[in-house]
Amino acid sequence: MKSALITGANKGIGFEVAKILAQKGFFVYLGSRNLANGQAAVEKLKAQGLTNITALQLDVTSQSSVDAARKAISSLDVLVNNAGIAGGFEQSALTSTADQYQQVYDTNVFGVVRVTQAFIDLLKNAPEPRIVNVSTAMASLSAAADIFNDNYPKRYVVYQSSKSALNMYTVNLAYELRDTAFKVNAVCPGYTQTDFTGHQGTSTPEEAGQRIAKYVLVGQNGPTGQYFSEEYFPAPANCPW
Repeated sequence: MKSALITGANKGIGFEVAKILAQKGFFVYLGSRNLANGQAAVEKLKAQGLTNITALQLDVTSQSSVDAARKAISSLDVLVNNAGIAGGFEQSALTSTADQYQQVYDTNVFGVVRVTQAFIDLLKNAPEPRIVNVSTAMASLSAAADIFNDNYPKRYVVYQSSKSALNMYTVNLAYELRDTAFKVNAVCPGYTQTDFTGHQGTSTPEEAGQRIAKYVLVGQNGPTGQYFSEEYFPAPANCPW
């Protein structure tokens, strides 16, 4: 049985990804900063008949927590770096402080680095390892570059820049693993109705979860080192993956 670790999975998009992968036959490690919340999420899934899942205490901002989680797992095929924070709104390039950047980057960038590096040895032992980093269309530099387009958000500089950094990390990680069986991609789940957005948005958590899971399940002919935002930039209908 293949196994998957999903960070920040006790609710929202991460919870849906956990459910989808458990339904697909993966053994799922449901990562949660608060173990009680993670265990409650697991009980919800078990009530739906999904027993191939367990909660794992995992605070991506704590190296000791990451190290303890690594010791609890002996094999891994898939890593979904889903945990993320917004850092409050609105944010300003002129007034948001370095401490605000530090807090958001600690989860959205440094947390991904901590977890990926901690589990990379296990993933390298998997026949078809997959890493999916959850990003956002709001991180697009080309879209943001039209500074006079008020329809594109530019009031969330701390969050947006953290996800732009995540995208660059994803590309470099895929490059370093290019001669292996790894597929490493960044995926925007869409504007999703979760606690993160105040339950506003154009996508349901279920739809967002499917977008993430799609890139977990790509075959060896699938993409790597790419960024996908299907709600805003739909893939061609004849995509081979």
